[in-house]
Amino acid sequence: MAKISSSIGKELYKIEIKSPTGNVVIADEPETLGGKDLGFSPNELLAGSLAACTAATLRMYADRKGWDLTAVNIKINLEWDEQANKTNISRELELIGNLDEAQKARLFSIAEKCPVHKMLSNPIEISTQLI
Repeated sequence: MAKISSSIGKELYKIEIKSPTGNVVIADEPETLGGKDLGFSPNELLAGSLAACTAATLRMYADRKGWDLTAVNIKINLEWDEQANKTNISRELELIGNLDEAQKARLFSIAEKCPVHKMLSNPIEISTQLI
């Protein structure tokens, strides 16, 4: 279970996101929305989570199989379709290394099994409480 905390002060839209182990990421809004573009926007963080999880999952799988996967490049496009009330995410994978077509096909299917992909592909329930 991920337990993340965030805080924002008076500086417009600059948000510190902290992990329990002390890692810190800065989130911000672009200048066009009143921020200073000091870090990833919230949408970019969500897309980045999918990209990072996919890359790590592919790396782990290829390493376990002993495959010559030298690099994985991923591009994520995340868009909110307000009219359809739907989020559209597209993901492009570039697999670099000495891989045959069967290995590439298997890695493609493994990408669908990364934990963040599974979370985003299933119903999500968010509960909020005021403390």
